[in-house]
Amino acid sequence: MIRFFNLYYPRRVFFLLAGEAFVVWISLLIGAILCYREDSYVVLTFGHGYYKLLVLTALTLLFSHWLSLYDLTNFGLSSASYQRLLLVPAMVALMSAAAGYLFPGVLLGNSSLLVGLGVMTVALTAWRYAYCWLAQQRFLQQRVYILGVGERAARLVRGLRQIPQLGIDVVGWSGNITGELTRESLAADVLKYAPGQVHRVIVAMDDRRESMPVLELLQLRLIGIQVEDATSWLEKLSGKIDVQHLCPSWIIFAHGFRFGRAFQFARRALSFCIALVALLLVIPIIPLVAFAIMLDSPGPLFYAQKRVGHMGKIFSCYKFRTMKKDAEADTGPTWADDDDPRITRVGKWLRIFRLDEIPQLWCVLKGDMALVGPRPERPEFVEQLTKEIPYYNVRHVVRPGITGWAQIRYKYGNTVEHAKEKLQYDLFYVKNTSLTLDLLIIFETLKTITLGRGAL
Repeated sequence: MIRFFNLYYPRRVFFLLAGEAFVVWISLLIGAILCYREDSYVVLTFGHGYYKLLVLTALTLLFSHWLSLYDLTNFGLSSASYQRLLLVPAMVALMSAAAGYLFPGVLLGNSSLLVGLGVMTVALTAWRYAYCWLAQQRFLQQRVYILGVGERAARLVRGLRQIPQLGIDVVGWSGNITGELTRESLAADVLKYAPGQVHRVIVAMDDRRESMPVLELLQLRLIGIQVEDATSWLEKLSGKIDVQHLCPSWIIFAHGFRFGRAFQFARRALSFCIALVALLLVIPIIPLVAFAIMLDSPGPLFYAQKRVGHMGKIFSCYKFRTMKKDAEADTGPTWADDDDPRITRVGKWLRIFRLDEIPQLWCVLKGDMALVGPRPERPEFVEQLTKEIPYYNVRHVVRPGITGWAQIRYKYGNTVEHAKEKLQYDLFYVKNTSLTLDLLIIFETLKTITLGRGAL
């Protein structure tokens, strides 16, 4: 897998992306040549035609990503992914038509674009079919042996087998061994597949002190077979870090967890600038939201709540009020449910469109929050979760965010188990945090809101 934007992607994703970019650019080029014929050289060379085609190619790939056509689960041509694939040329046509109307002369010409989009539709479909056929060929797959038994090893086997687009073939694992599991039986089973039959061995053993075949693994490593830890592979597959089998030494020696002053300053500047622009853009709708809240139920317009921020600092987090006045007067601090009776009619719609979180932009400008980061929790919940969930306080080494990796990858949580699951995503973000990852999360957040997926 390749590390890009501090995330892990199979090499096949980049092969698909490169092939798709080439197909799109060639299709648009063919459209220009067919329409301009003998003048095509002049138009493309001296009319900045090649640059315009590159912009259209980038726009096409951006729309494809927006429609999740590069997700591992959408590599094939199911009916749903085929429909999304056909939507891409239509979206490019609409965007190009708007750009041509507002800025005449920015495009090569409507006939050239239409012909190119027609060629691109056929070519993209053919390329996807060809790619799916190639991806299924056994000679292009990497053979893997999973060393270990138990829930974690079984989860790794399931994850690798459920995503064939990774190009990994699990040829064997210790869970298939019959009889008593000893160091000798584990060693004999893994050596049965090597050399020549496996490319790598992934160690997923919970107890390595007595039963791990260290000498045999060293022998395999010295003849060129990769030996890797399951924790890193589970992180790559799931986008989260398994806290159940996490040891402090892994955090100490793992790549990541870097928070230099220059990075902190750049991250703060990025959050401040985007929050300021966003606040200026939403100012016109704030009076409408305020009027709807006051008309719907009595009580204050804003709701201030104590939350735990950077390095455990307590701050006031502001939101538009979405619940009845004094909603926790009788119950005390409690998590909100999806169908919580305390939520007002207007509050329900504010939560659906995330308009209740607009005041948090002020918290970002003040420096209490960032645009991207772990969701801030209340002190009462943090005290409880710190006792029940290991490494929970690690999430406080960065500023909490309005959106974050856990928010776009996991549903809204209102139990300890949900908090544990979200912590695993938060740890992944803390370990791999970067400006490019922040921008990617912001992009995915906008996609989630506009397409109505998930729960932030």
